[in-house]
Amino acid sequence: MMTVPGIGPITAAAFVAVIDSPDRFRNAASVAAYVGLTPRRYQSGEVDYSGRISKCGDSMLRAYLYEAAYVVLARVSRFSSLESWGVRLAARKGSRKAAVAVARKLAMILFRIWTGATTFRWGQEAKTATT
Repeated sequence: MMTVPGIGPITAAAFVAVIDSPDRFRNAASVAAYVGLTPRRYQSGEVDYSGRISKCGDSMLRAYLYEAAYVVLARVSRFSSLESWGVRLAARKGSRKAAVAVARKLAMILFRIWTGATTFRWGQEAKTATT
């Protein structure tokens, strides 16, 4: 898990301790919801409001993932498609919302790595045309 940018031994250990058994979850998106990194929804009649994050689950793990997301957005020097996506999102929505979105993706990536379905792929830099 520590091959993922921004994830260190404390964050990886906290993730394993909080999730406990990956068999409890159907997919990676349900892990992000369990940690509390998905938007809270309010739906009633004609109203459909998407609010702030739900803040369910362990607040310490959520804080660790949030800090790891800021590391991905600000400190990682190697190119990754996750960082590229987060930077583009930060330009549109703001750095805090982008950090929460990257933290959500980090939780999903960590879950997929833990279940053995995939490894972290740094991605390829966009090739520039030299004409």
